[in-house]
Amino acid sequence: MTTAERPHRWISARVRILLWLLVVMTVALTAVAATTRSVLLRDVDHRIDRLLAQETAEFTNLAREGVDPHTGEKFSAPDPLLRLFLSRQYADPDEELLGLVGRPGKAPAKKEQSREPRIDHPLAEDTAALRTVFESRDATGTLHRERGEVRWAKVEIAANAGHPAAAFVVAFHPAGEQAKAGDVFTMLLAISGVALLMTTGIGWAVAGRILRPVRLVRTTAAQLTEQDLTRRIPVQGRDDVAALAETFNGMLDRLERAFAAQREFVDDAGHELRTPITIVRGHLELMGDDPGEREETVRIVVEELDRMSRIVEDLLLLAKAERPDFVTPEPVQLAELTADVFVKARALGDRDWQLAEVADGETGLDPQRITQAMVQLAQNAVQHTVPGQRIGIGSRSTAGRIELYVADSGPGVQAQDAAVIFERFRRGTARRGARATGAGLGLAIVRAIAEGHGGRVELRPTASGSGGATFVLVLREVLREQEPGLP
Repeated sequence: MTTAERPHRWISARVRILLWLLVVMTVALTAVAATTRSVLLRDVDHRIDRLLAQETAEFTNLAREGVDPHTGEKFSAPDPLLRLFLSRQYADPDEELLGLVGRPGKAPAKKEQSREPRIDHPLAEDTAALRTVFESRDATGTLHRERGEVRWAKVEIAANAGHPAAAFVVAFHPAGEQAKAGDVFTMLLAISGVALLMTTGIGWAVAGRILRPVRLVRTTAAQLTEQDLTRRIPVQGRDDVAALAETFNGMLDRLERAFAAQREFVDDAGHELRTPITIVRGHLELMGDDPGEREETVRIVVEELDRMSRIVEDLLLLAKAERPDFVTPEPVQLAELTADVFVKARALGDRDWQLAEVADGETGLDPQRITQAMVQLAQNAVQHTVPGQRIGIGSRSTAGRIELYVADSGPGVQAQDAAVIFERFRRGTARRGARATGAGLGLAIVRAIAEGHGGRVELRPTASGSGGATFVLVLREVLREQEPGLP
């Protein structure tokens, strides 16, 4: 089975997020429970150490400074000392206080304790363990019995004046305290389990809500076709996922514009090229053997082919207007650009050309595209004026904007035509006579160039009041004025 034939096995982002969340929560809660248990057990050890040290210190103090209440003198035998001390003590539930009296070199012969212990299998009943403690040279230690661990400490009383050796022993059984720490650990694990269940439910709902735009992106992308690019994702919130949805919607806007431009290009090309192709085919089919007729047919065919070439070039230019690199702005001296446009426009026809006004300063724009738009406006003015009529070219800066204009003194544009003359293949019904022979793409190109600079093209009446039309490129760009004395 090839890679393309194998079924795709994938886990949704929602499940992956939830699994990672559960893993992290499980590790964190287990670590908290284990740490808590460790801290509690450490506290038990410290409390046992303090208790053993306290009991042995109290007995040592009594043996060193105490007096027998019956004789009023210091204790000379271990029995009265042990009985007095044990009678005054109250042992904890897990604690044993023992007095061991024996013979030198032998196990204890008798024992005293503070009270009956409340401990299962106390140390007092374990003769072997008592012998081990009594004979040990250490002051503290730990007994590991089958019935449980015992922590102990003792104070030895040396044998003298015929009295046997004795010892005070305090023993603590930590099993109870350790069991409490274990209960806390078990309770924390149970609480952690409940927290994980709650986290699972809440995390599933929250992850689904957060990832909803992502699912919408996938669903919308699956439903998109070349014929339907109108679907958009509703954007909610201001987080990264909302930004993703906005970015995807922006991409769909660009795709829709690109496909619309392609369809428009194909439709326009098909519509406008159909007529010249029909003309060429018709003349070629009817062309006879007469040299004059053949010459006339060739001339007509060449003219139609030239017209088709211009239409295709203009359509390609309009299609390119949708691309981000349609214009390439650079620093330009506006006065120099205006003068260059004026010089180039003067060669278009025998008219009264005037350089009306010139703005001074530097700005950022694409000089080639602006020159193309201005020359197109000048050519348009030439087509709708007669020799000797005035055509003015100029530039000015006003209110933070740049305006470059071509003004003529022709018949002007009627009101019903002003709204459509900037559309493709549209000409005014009474636009200054019948001399216009273009395909109706010139003003559409001018508008595309202006919009590529973030501006617009406007139609205004000529200021002289003698009729005519003024086409103005309004560019949203702030001039940087030249300093006095600079060229």
